[in-house]
Amino acid sequence: MILVDTETHMMPDLAREMARREHNLVIGNAKEGLAKELRGMGVEVEEVGGALDLTKPEAVQQLVDAAQKRFGRFDSACVRTGVHGTGSILDAKVEDAQLQYEGNFLSAFLALHALLPPLVAQKSGQVVINTSASGLRPAPFAALYSAQRAGANTLVRCAGQTVAPHGVTVNATGTYAMDYPDFLHDVGADKDPAKRKEVEAQVPVQRLCKPEEAAYFVAGLLDGKNMFQTSQFFAIDGGWAFM
Repeated sequence: MILVDTETHMMPDLAREMARREHNLVIGNAKEGLAKELRGMGVEVEEVGGALDLTKPEAVQQLVDAAQKRFGRFDSACVRTGVHGTGSILDAKVEDAQLQYEGNFLSAFLALHALLPPLVAQKSGQVVINTSASGLRPAPFAALYSAQRAGANTLVRCAGQTVAPHGVTVNATGTYAMDYPDFLHDVGADKDPAKRKEVEAQVPVQRLCKPEEAAYFVAGLLDGKNMFQTSQFFAIDGGWAFM
């Protein structure tokens, strides 16, 4: 299994969950010490070193090459794409639009471009691209980000329909209200407990999502047990997208 970016968000927890399910792993942009921890759980781990820029064609391809060299193949992959950004359409600049396009749409395209051909060739596999729930529910406070995430979600769904006859599933997942530093910073809740309570009140379940909760959900789309669900976007957001 290929996992990138395993430094933050749900991804370290997803790596641990897949190790518990006895999947060997190829990881990139990994949290310090994660590879050693995973090996201690009894699985084989290939870590691709260096900072991988997911807006470059060679980034995910390096992980594909590493998987094929170490294990001869890979059967599933999860790629966490994304560059955060806030601001309304009235405040947006051309350079902001380019940054959001590269970080939130182009990165998803490049990941699919690297991952799908070998899976189609072997006629089996699972791919999850992590985007954002704001691609399902428009977020005027982050207009460009929300729009590019929506485009990536549609791209993933198109990909899923294209490769379904070849035994490959492709889905997107997206979080909102995740309890991790980047989200807390973006909504101003990292230093203000009152702001955190305000954000929690906007979520039907009235709290933030634990990273391990999101990881457990995504693992079910990657562990080879469910090969029927494809071409979908799943919001991991406590109901926020449907309010």
